[in-house]
Amino acid sequence: MTTTAQPGMGQITGNVLFYSQPEPLSPEMHGKLGVKRMDGPFKFAKAGHAIPLTVGEFPLAAVTGPIIFVGDEKMPIAVMGLNTGDNMFVQDNGLFEPGVYIPAYVRRYPFVFANDEGGQQMVLCIDRKAEFIVTGGDMPFFDGKEASEYTKNCIEFCNNFEMERQRTTSFVQLLKDLDLFETKTASFTPATPDGTPGEPQKIADYFGVSEEKLNALAPAKLAELRDNGALAQIYAHLLSLVGWDRLVAIAMARAPVAPAAANA
Repeated sequence: MTTTAQPGMGQITGNVLFYSQPEPLSPEMHGKLGVKRMDGPFKFAKAGHAIPLTVGEFPLAAVTGPIIFVGDEKMPIAVMGLNTGDNMFVQDNGLFEPGVYIPAYVRRYPFVFANDEGGQQMVLCIDRKAEFIVTGGDMPFFDGKEASEYTKNCIEFCNNFEMERQRTTSFVQLLKDLDLFETKTASFTPATPDGTPGEPQKIADYFGVSEEKLNALAPAKLAELRDNGALAQIYAHLLSLVGWDRLVAIAMARAPVAPAAANA
């Protein structure tokens, strides 16, 4: 897997959430740059109310909020806010609230692997617009022409993330093959001024595992899911869905107005 770019590469494509100006990392372009230490490095994540998640993160992420599946590809995401572009768990100081799980997708920033369509390979990129990328940073990207120890560690993290992403793709395909997905709706019922229940309001439509379909699987298939670890991840997803109530409670405590519907 290619880790740094060479001049004259083909078109680069890749992830878009948080990355406004991805550039293939190279000593020619970024030899004098590095990352400066910041007390609150996660301000960029404030814009991510729905963040991609890998299957290995399900048990940890389930404590924070709902884990849902979206789009035709049924991508798993961690819901961290009820309104588009507003992560409820990122504070104004650029830190996540204590006890909140920070997805690996966030922790790898500003690094990301992207596809080089011309060379048919993965290329390590950085988001040049990241506020903590500066000239002469505390953690330089390069030591001369060679990747610094900091960059090597980040490459290893991104490699591990890519392997987890591929494992997640296989997990989702397994759920598709077993026809376990169904459309779900998250909603809440506000109270009227006199304290009686009001009209239910929809928060989001999404895909989730059907407990009915799961329970209808043959015992041998359930045992297979248990033995390969998929069943534990499925249950983590199902248990996480009570997190909708937590998000609503937080939103109601912060503002006495009903949260707008999210386009998860």
